[in-house]
Amino acid sequence: MTPLIGIEEEYLIVDPWSRHVAPRAAEVLAAATDVLDVVHEITRFQVEARTAPSADLGELGTRLRAARKEVAQAARSCGLAVVASGLPVLGNVVPSPLTDDIRYEQGRVLYRALQDELSICALHVHVDVPDEEHAVYVGNHLRPWLPTLIALAANSPFFVGRDTGYASWRVISWGRWPVSGAPPYFPSFADYELALRALSQSGALMDPKTVYWDARPSPTLPTVEVRVADVPLDVSDSLTIIGLIRGLVMTALADVARGDRGLPIPSEVMRAAYWRAARDGLRGDSLDVREGALVPAPVMVGRLLEHVRDATDEAGDLPFVEEGLDLLLGRGSGAERQRRAHDRTGHLAAVVDDLIEATVA
Repeated sequence: MTPLIGIEEEYLIVDPWSRHVAPRAAEVLAAATDVLDVVHEITRFQVEARTAPSADLGELGTRLRAARKEVAQAARSCGLAVVASGLPVLGNVVPSPLTDDIRYEQGRVLYRALQDELSICALHVHVDVPDEEHAVYVGNHLRPWLPTLIALAANSPFFVGRDTGYASWRVISWGRWPVSGAPPYFPSFADYELALRALSQSGALMDPKTVYWDARPSPTLPTVEVRVADVPLDVSDSLTIIGLIRGLVMTALADVARGDRGLPIPSEVMRAAYWRAARDGLRGDSLDVREGALVPAPVMVGRLLEHVRDATDEAGDLPFVEEGLDLLLGRGSGAERQRRAHDRTGHLAAVVDDLIEATVA
């Protein structure tokens, strides 16, 4: 049976005149309440749209486009706009203004200055799995491919007025948190539970929702949640990445059923692969952590496709995923589009204008 998928996408609220992020999410939420499942995020710069679960990638695409359009309309009714970008291109965001919520205030006490730059936007993909134990072992199998997903989804080269030199600065910024990035390898479910107990004792976890690994058992749903990707600029890119993620999960579940709990790649190697993918995106070399060797990023994308080919074919996603990858490799990621918009004029305002247009294209 093809697993159901649920999607969460986070967007930034911007002032279309100044092009700076605007702490007015509550107004957009009030305008959007009656039209879709849209909720607040940790800062007042952000909103999050959610889709109902579906097994059909085309249906998810229709829902995602409708969600973006409706959020954009709600923003326009407030004299604002929304953009799909991993980080704010312009604006004073430090410290980020938190949404009024006692849990976020508790987080400020616990995490302190780590919360100062939390205006980050990602794509979260939930894929059904039988239980939490399966989700842990699926995470083991996903680890080698997470850097490739970073490169494909990279969409945060600029941060508050400067070019970071990275394709995804969001990945680097988020990696400072104590429980973030690639999940550790867990040889058993008991090891996973032991790690969570130790992390809780350390104070690094406020509650199960603050297990922020890029592949984790959902704290509330029978899913594995994959949260490695910047929010893509283009909906077709989101769907390509979603199709790949479902293929990875289906492939992993088949391996787990055969007793394979994944390759125990050292966390230090994963960290280096993350850094390389976040820096260079699709236009540099990627570290194949299974072999410890650098290869061109498009070659690594090809290896990922071959790894999930049978599963994506079984799900009916293969033609769409192949076409989407051809487009992504041809025109580049959202990070490359942002830089092209900047290069045309030399002004970051042009980047924000392009983001506003492309988010709902």
